[in-house]
Amino acid sequence: MQLSILDRLQILRGDITKLQVDAIVNAANERLAPGGGVDGAIRRSAGPELDEACRRLGGCPVGEARITPGFRLPAKYVIHTVGPVYRDGAQGEPHLLRSCYINALKLAEENGLRSLAFPCIATGIYGYPKKEACAIATEAVTDWLRGHSLPERVIFCCFEQEDYDLYCEQLKKLQTMTSEQ
Repeated sequence: MQLSILDRLQILRGDITKLQVDAIVNAANERLAPGGGVDGAIRRSAGPELDEACRRLGGCPVGEARITPGFRLPAKYVIHTVGPVYRDGAQGEPHLLRSCYINALKLAEENGLRSLAFPCIATGIYGYPKKEACAIATEAVTDWLRGHSLPERVIFCCFEQEDYDLYCEQLKKLQTMTSEQ
């Protein structure tokens, strides 16, 4: 039996580094150099092998994605993507943020990954407004899931309560829109 798109989505509040999924997504910088926030947490949990794997990749442009093993993480892989620094929303930021999600999903599909967890990309130090970023993330992922069987399960893992509440609100809107169609 085919699951509906909404059945394939989950929202969790917690630590993405603890999730037992095929891959977690890292909100990285263009050099794939060690950073703070979710990147720092992922690197601490994965161990120094992740730093070396990232160095070998030679960077990642904004909106694109790269994959490495998960090393000491419960997740088998880490998909690194680079969100845009938010300026005013008129410098291509929405397109670039959407590309982060789509390119991570493409890598998941290419690697046969069944489960994938996203953090809130670009909403920390990069300053993307959380509500706008949430809408872009959920729209990009649901659009992808409509046309693809992998990944089978996508988790939005929110560290902060504010983010969790925004994603829950957005999912309710999607459920309402789906039931009205």
